[in-house]
Amino acid sequence: MIGRLNHVAIAVPDLQAAAAQYRDTLGAGVGAPQDEPDHGVTVVFITLPNTKIELLYPLGDVSPIQGFLDKNPAGGIHHICYEVDDILAARDQLLAKGARVLGSGAPRIGAHGKPVLFLHPKDFNGCLVELEQV
Repeated sequence: MIGRLNHVAIAVPDLQAAAAQYRDTLGAGVGAPQDEPDHGVTVVFITLPNTKIELLYPLGDVSPIQGFLDKNPAGGIHHICYEVDDILAARDQLLAKGARVLGSGAPRIGAHGKPVLFLHPKDFNGCLVELEQV
């Protein structure tokens, strides 16, 4: 069902400093900040040869990332994202096997402009999983 790893998302308390660290210290290609108001985050994508890193910073008063940073002030890995060919078929198969989809269960458009769903971390060894249709 799942395809390749699309990205690893890291919540950061200082977006500019984190982007500079990847660009200046690690020599990675760093994109411009991108506000995603529907998701309550500002994202910066870091392009690697085999995947991407997604830096997440809170946007707005009800950002889910702020809650994560309140518990983890230094930041940390927030979720991993896998690609799927058909997000509705993947959702239905996961639900049939007892996995929980967060929110309404309807895909939303993610930061890449493609449909995404999130799966409950308690169903995946404590890891929040995002599925993105490719």
